Amino acid sequence: MADTKILISGASVAGPALAFWLARYGFQVTVVERAPSLRPGGQAVDLRGTAKEVARRMGLDERIRAACTDTKGETLVDRKNRTKATIRADDFDGDGVVAEIEILRGDLTEVLYEATKETTEYVFGDRITALDERADGVDVTFAGGARRTYDMVIGADGLHSGVRALAFGEESRFVRHLGSYLAFFTVPNRLGLRNWAVGYDDVGRSAGIRAVRDGDEAMAYFGFAAEKVDYDYRDVEAQKALVREFAAGMEWEAPWLLDRMDEAPDFYFDSCAQVIMESWSRGRVGLLGDAAFCPSPLSGQGTSLAFVGAYVLAGELAAGLDTGLKRYEAVMREFVEKTQAMGRENAESIFAKSRTALRMRYVMMRVMRLKPFAALASRKMRDVVNGIDLPDYPASRI
Repeated sequence: MADTKILISGASVAGPALAFWLARYGFQVTVVERAPSLRPGGQAVDLRGTAKEVARRMGLDERIRAACTDTKGETLVDRKNRTKATIRADDFDGDGVVAEIEILRGDLTEVLYEATKETTEYVFGDRITALDERADGVDVTFAGGARRTYDMVIGADGLHSGVRALAFGEESRFVRHLGSYLAFFTVPNRLGLRNWAVGYDDVGRSAGIRAVRDGDEAMAYFGFAAEKVDYDYRDVEAQKALVREFAAGMEWEAPWLLDRMDEAPDFYFDSCAQVIMESWSRGRVGLLGDAAFCPSPLSGQGTSLAFVGAYVLAGELAAGLDTGLKRYEAVMREFVEKTQAMGRENAESIFAKSRTALRMRYVMMRVMRLKPFAALASRKMRDVVNGIDLPDYPASRI
Protein backbone atom coordinates (compact mmCIF):
# COMPACT_ATOMS: atom_id res chain seq x y z
CA MET A 1 0.00 0.00 0.00
CA ALA A 2 3.02 2.27 0.25
CA ASP A 3 2.63 3.17 -3.44
CA THR A 4 -1.13 3.78 -3.24
CA LYS A 5 -1.95 7.48 -3.25
CA ILE A 6 -5.24 8.71 -1.81
CA LEU A 7 -6.42 12.32 -1.95
CA ILE A 8 -8.90 13.54 0.66
CA SER A 9 -10.76 16.82 0.20
CA GLY A 10 -11.60 18.47 3.53
CA ALA A 11 -9.61 19.03 6.74
CA SER A 12 -12.40 19.37 9.29
CA VAL A 13 -13.18 16.08 11.07
CA ALA A 14 -13.97 13.31 8.58
CA GLY A 15 -10.93 14.02 6.39
CA PRO A 16 -8.22 13.97 9.09
CA ALA A 17 -9.93 11.01 10.81
CA LEU A 18 -9.72 9.05 7.56
CA ALA A 19 -6.12 10.19 7.03
CA PHE A 20 -5.25 8.81 10.47
CA TRP A 21 -6.42 5.30 9.63
CA LEU A 22 -5.16 5.27 6.04
CA ALA A 23 -1.67 6.25 7.22
CA ARG A 24 -1.73 3.37 9.69
CA TYR A 25 -2.24 1.01 6.77
CA GLY A 26 0.65 2.56 4.88
CA PHE A 27 -1.21 4.55 2.22
CA GLN A 28 0.28 7.79 0.89
CA VAL A 29 -2.29 10.37 1.99
CA THR A 30 -2.82 13.98 0.93
CA VAL A 31 -5.49 16.23 2.43
CA VAL A 32 -6.46 19.37 0.51
CA GLU A 33 -8.40 22.09 2.33
CA ARG A 34 -9.94 25.18 0.75
CA ALA A 35 -9.38 27.33 3.86
CA PRO A 36 -5.91 28.87 4.32
CA SER A 37 -5.48 27.12 7.69
CA LEU A 38 -7.34 25.00 10.20
CA ARG A 39 -10.62 26.64 11.17
CA PRO A 40 -10.85 27.55 14.88
CA GLY A 41 -13.91 27.43 17.12
CA GLY A 42 -17.11 26.33 15.48
CA GLN A 43 -20.09 24.67 17.08
CA ALA A 44 -19.86 22.11 19.85
CA VAL A 45 -19.92 18.60 18.40
CA ASP A 46 -20.35 15.28 20.16
CA LEU A 47 -18.92 11.78 20.14
CA ARG A 48 -21.49 9.23 21.20
CA GLY A 49 -21.80 5.47 21.39
CA THR A 50 -19.64 3.54 18.92
CA ALA A 51 -17.69 6.66 17.95
CA LYS A 52 -16.21 6.77 21.46
CA GLU A 53 -14.81 3.29 20.86
CA VAL A 54 -13.27 4.47 17.58
CA ALA A 55 -11.55 7.32 19.45
CA ARG A 56 -10.23 4.78 21.96
CA ARG A 57 -8.86 2.58 19.17
CA MET A 58 -7.14 5.62 17.69
CA GLY A 59 -5.41 6.20 21.01
CA LEU A 60 -6.84 9.74 21.04
CA ASP A 61 -9.47 9.31 23.74
CA GLU A 62 -7.50 11.13 26.45
CA ARG A 63 -6.50 14.00 24.15
CA ILE A 64 -10.07 14.49 22.98
CA ARG A 65 -11.45 14.43 26.51
CA ALA A 66 -8.80 16.94 27.63
CA ALA A 67 -10.02 19.36 24.95
CA CYS A 68 -13.73 18.88 25.72
CA THR A 69 -16.01 21.74 26.73
CA ASP A 70 -16.75 19.71 29.88
CA THR A 71 -20.35 20.92 29.82
CA LYS A 72 -22.15 19.43 32.82
CA GLY A 73 -25.64 20.49 31.80
CA GLU A 74 -27.98 23.17 30.53
CA THR A 75 -30.56 25.47 32.10
CA LEU A 76 -33.58 26.34 29.97
CA VAL A 77 -34.98 29.81 30.61
CA ASP A 78 -37.83 31.94 29.33
CA ARG A 79 -37.62 35.42 27.86
CA LYS A 80 -37.40 36.96 31.36
CA ASN A 81 -34.52 34.64 32.35
CA ARG A 82 -36.72 32.52 34.63
CA THR A 83 -35.55 28.91 34.93
CA LYS A 84 -37.98 26.46 33.32
CA ALA A 85 -36.02 23.20 33.23
CA THR A 86 -32.55 21.77 33.77
CA ILE A 87 -30.80 19.00 31.84
CA ARG A 88 -27.63 17.30 33.10
CA ALA A 89 -25.08 15.36 31.06
CA ASP A 90 -25.37 12.36 33.37
CA ASP A 91 -29.18 12.20 33.08
CA PHE A 92 -28.89 10.01 29.98
CA ASP A 93 -25.62 8.14 30.59
CA GLY A 94 -23.59 10.77 28.75
CA ASP A 95 -25.28 10.15 25.39
CA GLY A 96 -28.27 12.48 25.74
CA VAL A 97 -28.96 16.10 24.78
CA VAL A 98 -25.80 17.12 26.65
CA ALA A 99 -23.14 14.58 25.68
CA GLU A 100 -20.30 13.28 27.82
CA ILE A 101 -17.80 14.00 25.02
CA GLU A 102 -18.62 17.46 23.69
CA ILE A 103 -15.88 19.43 21.97
CA LEU A 104 -15.66 22.49 19.74
CA ARG A 105 -15.26 21.40 16.13
CA GLY A 106 -12.05 23.43 15.79
CA ASP A 107 -10.54 21.80 18.87
CA LEU A 108 -11.33 18.31 17.58
CA THR A 109 -9.83 19.19 14.21
CA GLU A 110 -6.67 20.36 15.99
CA VAL A 111 -6.37 17.04 17.87
CA LEU A 112 -6.75 15.10 14.62
CA TYR A 113 -4.31 17.34 12.75
CA GLU A 114 -1.65 16.95 15.43
CA ALA A 115 -2.10 13.17 15.25
CA THR A 116 -1.69 13.08 11.45
CA LYS A 117 0.58 15.93 10.39
CA GLU A 118 3.71 13.73 10.38
CA THR A 119 2.14 11.00 8.23
CA THR A 120 -0.11 13.06 5.95
CA GLU A 121 0.57 15.80 3.41
CA TYR A 122 -1.71 18.77 4.10
CA VAL A 123 -2.32 21.37 1.37
CA PHE A 124 -4.19 24.46 2.59
CA GLY A 125 -5.67 27.26 0.51
CA ASP A 126 -6.48 25.07 -2.49
CA ARG A 127 -9.35 22.96 -3.80
CA ILE A 128 -10.23 20.42 -6.46
CA THR A 129 -11.70 21.89 -9.66
CA ALA A 130 -11.75 18.85 -11.97
CA LEU A 131 -11.72 15.06 -11.70
CA ASP A 132 -10.85 12.92 -14.72
CA GLU A 133 -11.10 9.23 -13.96
CA ARG A 134 -9.19 6.61 -15.89
CA ALA A 135 -8.81 2.86 -15.47
CA ASP A 136 -5.98 3.02 -12.95
CA GLY A 137 -6.55 6.31 -11.15
CA VAL A 138 -7.98 9.81 -11.08
CA ASP A 139 -6.37 12.88 -12.64
CA VAL A 140 -7.04 15.84 -10.37
CA THR A 141 -6.86 19.52 -11.27
CA PHE A 142 -6.52 22.04 -8.44
CA ALA A 143 -7.61 25.68 -8.33
CA GLY A 144 -3.97 26.67 -7.87
CA GLY A 145 -3.15 25.17 -11.28
CA ALA A 146 -1.45 21.94 -10.22
CA ARG A 147 -2.41 18.58 -11.75
CA ARG A 148 -1.74 15.32 -9.92
CA THR A 149 -2.84 11.71 -10.23
CA TYR A 150 -4.17 9.59 -7.36
CA ASP A 151 -5.37 6.04 -7.03
CA MET A 152 -8.50 7.25 -5.25
CA VAL A 153 -10.19 10.52 -4.26
CA ILE A 154 -12.41 10.88 -1.18
CA GLY A 155 -14.68 13.88 -0.66
CA ALA A 156 -14.89 14.63 3.06
CA ASP A 157 -15.71 18.27 2.40
CA GLY A 158 -19.02 18.70 4.15
CA LEU A 159 -22.64 19.42 3.34
CA HIS A 160 -21.72 21.62 0.35
CA SER A 161 -19.17 19.13 -0.99
CA GLY A 162 -17.26 20.23 -4.07
CA VAL A 163 -16.16 16.65 -4.79
CA ARG A 164 -19.77 15.48 -4.71
CA ALA A 165 -20.75 18.21 -7.17
CA LEU A 166 -17.95 17.24 -9.56
CA ALA A 167 -18.49 13.49 -9.43
CA PHE A 168 -22.22 13.10 -8.78
CA GLY A 169 -24.02 16.28 -9.79
CA GLU A 170 -25.49 19.44 -8.36
CA GLU A 171 -26.24 19.79 -4.65
CA SER A 172 -30.00 20.11 -5.03
CA ARG A 173 -30.23 16.45 -6.07
CA PHE A 174 -28.97 15.23 -2.70
CA VAL A 175 -29.48 17.86 0.03
CA ARG A 176 -32.83 17.83 1.84
CA HIS A 177 -33.71 20.88 3.95
CA LEU A 178 -35.33 19.92 7.28
CA GLY A 179 -37.05 23.23 7.97
CA SER A 180 -34.60 25.12 10.19
CA TYR A 181 -31.31 27.03 10.36
CA LEU A 182 -28.56 27.32 12.94
CA ALA A 183 -25.90 29.96 13.60
CA PHE A 184 -22.89 29.72 15.95
CA PHE A 185 -20.21 32.22 16.98
CA THR A 186 -17.87 33.02 19.86
CA VAL A 187 -18.78 35.74 22.38
CA PRO A 188 -17.36 36.97 25.70
CA ASN A 189 -18.53 34.84 28.63
CA ARG A 190 -20.89 37.57 29.80
CA LEU A 191 -22.88 35.27 32.10
CA GLY A 192 -19.79 33.90 33.85
CA LEU A 193 -20.76 30.34 32.95
CA ARG A 194 -18.54 27.48 34.10
CA ASN A 195 -19.10 24.05 32.53
CA TRP A 196 -22.68 25.01 31.83
CA ALA A 197 -25.04 26.19 29.09
CA VAL A 198 -28.16 28.34 29.11
CA GLY A 199 -30.82 28.06 26.43
CA TYR A 200 -33.79 30.30 25.66
CA ASP A 201 -36.71 28.99 23.59
CA ASP A 202 -39.24 31.15 21.82
CA VAL A 203 -41.97 30.11 19.39
CA GLY A 204 -40.20 28.85 16.28
CA ARG A 205 -36.75 29.94 17.40
CA SER A 206 -34.14 29.67 20.13
CA ALA A 207 -30.87 31.14 21.36
CA GLY A 208 -28.26 30.10 23.87
CA ILE A 209 -24.81 30.49 25.37
CA ARG A 210 -22.48 27.62 26.18
CA ALA A 211 -19.32 27.96 28.27
CA VAL A 212 -16.06 26.90 26.67
CA ARG A 213 -14.39 25.11 29.57
CA ASP A 214 -13.40 27.68 32.25
CA GLY A 215 -12.37 30.42 29.86
CA ASP A 216 -13.44 33.99 29.20
CA GLU A 217 -15.18 33.01 25.96
CA ALA A 218 -18.45 31.24 25.29
CA MET A 219 -20.18 29.82 22.23
CA ALA A 220 -23.44 31.49 21.24
CA TYR A 221 -26.09 30.02 18.99
CA PHE A 222 -29.35 30.93 17.31
CA GLY A 223 -31.82 28.49 15.80
CA PHE A 224 -34.86 29.22 13.63
CA ALA A 225 -37.67 27.30 12.00
CA ALA A 226 -37.88 28.45 8.39
CA GLU A 227 -38.58 27.16 4.92
CA LYS A 228 -35.66 26.96 2.53
CA VAL A 229 -34.10 30.37 1.91
CA ASP A 230 -31.96 31.18 -1.12
CA TYR A 231 -28.57 32.49 0.01
CA ASP A 232 -24.90 32.13 -0.86
CA TYR A 233 -23.39 29.84 1.77
CA ARG A 234 -20.08 31.69 1.39
CA ASP A 235 -21.61 35.18 1.84
CA VAL A 236 -21.18 35.73 5.58
CA GLU A 237 -22.72 39.21 5.64
CA ALA A 238 -25.88 37.95 3.96
CA GLN A 239 -26.07 35.14 6.50
CA LYS A 240 -25.75 37.57 9.41
CA ALA A 241 -28.56 39.64 7.90
CA LEU A 242 -30.74 36.53 7.88
CA VAL A 243 -29.95 35.87 11.54
CA ARG A 244 -30.93 39.43 12.45
CA GLU A 245 -34.16 39.08 10.50
CA PHE A 246 -35.05 35.75 12.10
CA ALA A 247 -34.12 36.96 15.62
CA ALA A 248 -35.99 40.27 15.50
CA GLY A 249 -37.95 40.78 18.71
CA MET A 250 -36.31 37.99 20.69
CA GLU A 251 -35.70 38.79 24.35
CA TRP A 252 -33.39 37.38 27.08
CA GLU A 253 -29.75 37.93 25.96
CA ALA A 254 -30.61 37.78 22.26
CA PRO A 255 -30.13 41.53 21.52
CA TRP A 256 -26.69 41.47 23.16
CA LEU A 257 -25.72 38.35 21.19
CA LEU A 258 -26.72 40.02 17.94
CA ASP A 259 -24.58 43.05 18.84
CA ARG A 260 -21.58 40.76 19.37
CA MET A 261 -22.07 38.78 16.17
CA ASP A 262 -20.02 41.09 13.92
CA GLU A 263 -17.02 40.85 16.26
CA ALA A 264 -16.89 37.05 16.15
CA PRO A 265 -13.97 35.56 14.17
CA ASP A 266 -15.71 32.22 13.63
CA PHE A 267 -19.30 32.93 12.59
CA TYR A 268 -21.00 29.86 11.11
CA PHE A 269 -24.48 29.59 9.58
CA ASP A 270 -26.19 26.83 7.65
CA SER A 271 -29.42 24.99 7.15
CA CYS A 272 -30.32 21.88 9.10
CA ALA A 273 -30.25 19.46 6.21
CA GLN A 274 -29.56 15.87 5.31
CA VAL A 275 -27.68 14.36 2.41
CA ILE A 276 -29.54 11.41 0.88
CA MET A 277 -27.71 9.41 -1.80
CA GLU A 278 -28.32 6.04 -3.40
CA SER A 279 -24.57 5.43 -3.52
CA TRP A 280 -21.59 7.12 -1.87
CA SER A 281 -19.10 6.20 -4.57
CA ARG A 282 -18.62 6.34 -8.30
CA GLY A 283 -15.63 4.57 -9.76
CA ARG A 284 -12.55 5.67 -7.83
CA VAL A 285 -14.27 8.63 -6.16
CA GLY A 286 -15.97 8.18 -2.79
CA LEU A 287 -17.64 10.36 -0.17
CA LEU A 288 -17.40 10.39 3.62
CA GLY A 289 -19.09 12.20 6.49
CA ASP A 290 -21.53 15.03 5.80
CA ALA A 291 -20.61 14.98 2.09
CA ALA A 292 -22.07 11.47 1.84
CA PHE A 293 -24.66 11.13 4.59
CA CYS A 294 -25.11 14.29 6.66
CA PRO A 295 -27.73 13.41 9.29
CA SER A 296 -28.23 17.11 10.21
CA PRO A 297 -26.99 18.81 13.40
CA LEU A 298 -30.36 17.99 14.94
CA SER A 299 -29.35 14.32 15.16
CA GLY A 300 -26.31 15.10 17.31
CA GLN A 301 -24.57 12.34 15.37
CA GLY A 302 -22.77 13.97 12.44
CA THR A 303 -19.33 13.81 14.02
CA SER A 304 -19.91 10.30 15.32
CA LEU A 305 -20.87 9.12 11.83
CA ALA A 306 -17.72 10.75 10.45
CA PHE A 307 -15.52 8.97 13.01
CA VAL A 308 -17.10 5.56 12.47
CA GLY A 309 -17.23 6.03 8.70
CA ALA A 310 -13.53 6.94 8.55
CA TYR A 311 -12.62 3.82 10.52
CA VAL A 312 -14.73 1.56 8.30
CA LEU A 313 -13.69 3.14 4.99
CA ALA A 314 -9.98 2.86 5.76
CA GLY A 315 -10.35 -0.73 6.93
CA GLU A 316 -12.23 -1.76 3.80
CA LEU A 317 -9.84 0.03 1.44
CA ALA A 318 -6.94 -1.75 3.12
CA ALA A 319 -8.71 -5.08 2.60
CA GLY A 320 -9.13 -4.38 -1.11
CA LEU A 321 -8.90 -1.11 -3.02
CA ASP A 322 -11.20 -2.28 -5.82
CA THR A 323 -13.98 -3.46 -3.48
CA GLY A 324 -13.39 -1.14 -0.52
CA LEU A 325 -15.85 1.62 -1.39
CA LYS A 326 -18.75 -0.81 -1.90
CA ARG A 327 -17.89 -2.80 1.24
CA TYR A 328 -17.72 0.43 3.28
CA GLU A 329 -21.22 1.34 2.14
CA ALA A 330 -22.55 -2.14 2.91
CA VAL A 331 -21.19 -1.93 6.48
CA MET A 332 -22.35 1.65 7.14
CA ARG A 333 -25.68 1.98 5.33
CA GLU A 334 -28.07 0.70 8.04
CA PHE A 335 -26.31 2.72 10.77
CA VAL A 336 -26.57 5.86 8.64
CA GLU A 337 -30.25 5.33 7.87
CA LYS A 338 -31.14 4.83 11.55
CA THR A 339 -29.27 8.01 12.44
CA GLN A 340 -30.90 10.04 9.68
CA ALA A 341 -34.34 8.81 10.77
CA MET A 342 -33.60 10.15 14.26
CA GLY A 343 -32.50 13.46 12.73
CA ARG A 344 -35.79 13.80 10.86
CA GLU A 345 -37.75 12.92 14.00
CA ASN A 346 -35.87 15.55 16.01
CA ALA A 347 -36.49 18.14 13.29
CA GLU A 348 -40.23 17.78 13.80
CA SER A 349 -40.04 18.80 17.46
CA ILE A 350 -36.94 20.96 17.84
CA PHE A 351 -38.87 24.27 17.82
CA ALA A 352 -42.14 24.91 19.64
CA LYS A 353 -44.96 25.90 17.29
CA SER A 354 -47.00 27.84 19.89
CA ARG A 355 -46.87 29.23 23.44
CA THR A 356 -48.83 26.21 24.63
CA ALA A 357 -46.34 23.87 22.98
CA LEU A 358 -43.52 25.81 24.62
CA ARG A 359 -45.03 25.32 28.07
CA MET A 360 -45.51 21.61 27.35
CA ARG A 361 -41.87 21.34 26.28
CA TYR A 362 -40.71 22.61 29.68
CA VAL A 363 -42.97 20.12 31.45
CA MET A 364 -41.63 17.28 29.30
CA MET A 365 -38.04 18.28 29.99
CA ARG A 366 -38.66 18.08 33.72
CA VAL A 367 -40.47 14.75 33.40
CA MET A 368 -37.71 13.26 31.24
CA ARG A 369 -35.24 13.60 34.10
CA LEU A 370 -37.28 11.21 36.25
CA LYS A 371 -35.62 7.81 36.31
CA PRO A 372 -38.20 5.69 34.44
CA PHE A 373 -38.49 8.23 31.61
CA ALA A 374 -34.75 8.98 31.52
CA ALA A 375 -34.06 5.25 31.21
CA LEU A 376 -36.52 4.97 28.32
CA ALA A 377 -35.02 7.97 26.50
CA SER A 378 -31.49 6.66 27.12
CA ARG A 379 -32.38 3.27 25.69
CA LYS A 380 -33.79 4.81 22.52
CA MET A 381 -30.70 6.97 22.03
CA ARG A 382 -28.33 4.09 22.79
CA ASP A 383 -30.02 1.93 20.16
CA VAL A 384 -29.13 4.52 17.53
CA VAL A 385 -25.67 5.66 18.64
CA ASN A 386 -24.55 2.04 19.12
CA GLY A 387 -26.35 0.85 16.02
CA ILE A 388 -23.33 -0.73 14.34
CA ASP A 389 -20.97 -3.55 15.29
CA LEU A 390 -17.47 -2.24 14.63
CA PRO A 391 -15.45 -4.61 12.45
CA ASP A 392 -12.13 -5.66 13.97
CA TYR A 393 -9.74 -4.30 11.34
CA PRO A 394 -5.98 -4.98 11.62
CA ALA A 395 -5.04 -1.33 12.20
CA SER A 396 -7.22 -1.19 15.31
CA ARG A 397 -4.93 -3.76 16.92
CA ILE A 398 -1.68 -1.86 16.34
